[in-house]
Amino acid sequence: MNEIALTVHQTARPQGFPTAEDFTFVESPIPAVPAGGALVENLYWSVDPYHREMMDDVPGGFALGTPLEGRAVGRVIASRTPLLTEGEIVFHRKGWRTHSVVAPEETRRLPRFDGVPLSAYLSILGGTGLTAYVGLTRVARLREGDDLFVSAAGGGVGTATGRFARLLGAGRLVGSTGSAAKAEHLVREVGYDAVFDYHDGPAAELLRKAAPDGIDVFVDNVGGEQLAAAVGALREFGRIVRIGTLSQYNTSLTPPPDFNYADIVEKSIRMEGFLVSNHLELQEELYEFAVPHLQSGRLVPDSTEVDGFEHIVDAFLGMLRGRNTGKIIVRGLTQP
Repeated sequence: MNEIALTVHQTARPQGFPTAEDFTFVESPIPAVPAGGALVENLYWSVDPYHREMMDDVPGGFALGTPLEGRAVGRVIASRTPLLTEGEIVFHRKGWRTHSVVAPEETRRLPRFDGVPLSAYLSILGGTGLTAYVGLTRVARLREGDDLFVSAAGGGVGTATGRFARLLGAGRLVGSTGSAAKAEHLVREVGYDAVFDYHDGPAAELLRKAAPDGIDVFVDNVGGEQLAAAVGALREFGRIVRIGTLSQYNTSLTPPPDFNYADIVEKSIRMEGFLVSNHLELQEELYEFAVPHLQSGRLVPDSTEVDGFEHIVDAFLGMLRGRNTGKIIVRGLTQP
């Protein structure tokens, strides 16, 4: 075990896109294990778009000068509670540090499925996959043959949404992304029928070409112009699943979406947002749905893995710039 623990602290409120100067790595001795707790050596870390929102001075946001939180998977290396035993692999939310002191109620024991890598618990089987699953099955109430449009289709939630939608019997699957390489991956590997690069022109025009007959469901990770385009393309009784607003995370200059509000009424469109944290009871259902497909090879996690905790800030900044395909995960040098 390393003698030094590393944590990442936020040191400043970013103006626009964060930079490396907004963070610092802090060294400290390995934490002592309190009575009733355990020490976890982290193996994998998740960096997620919601971290950007929490960097601002908002209720519940990150405090300056304290360790950042985040999803992580690690191994219990010392314990002073019978509820966590040494060697167990657990999920917790005290990430962005090499070592975490946790209480049993702050962890979730991870089942080990043959052929399923641990990193999947931060992607297709973790909060990313659960977001996609809840969005499709509970919010959109996807029906077989429904035509979908997914914004930010090349990210973690976008790739999971595409793969799950295919398994659930979706019809035409259309996505937007930020590069030709991602578009090619989404069509060739994930199962999208058409994907456009949102840099190539007005979103409404690009969506019209990709889905000339309209759509039934829009899974929205971006907001802004693409949300407006989707309202125009939705058919009667269309559904909008609001997951994120990437277009506004790093700027206050993005105008609100400009669409025909009468469409919401005249086409009986339903728009609903949700927080995946309010649907954690569906975790086991996600396992039952996804694990057999992972084991058979019908479902493949899309991820970009970065080696070394010292690169976690770079991974986060790269994710905000769209440099990843699928879920971005930081992998520790120590593995089980």
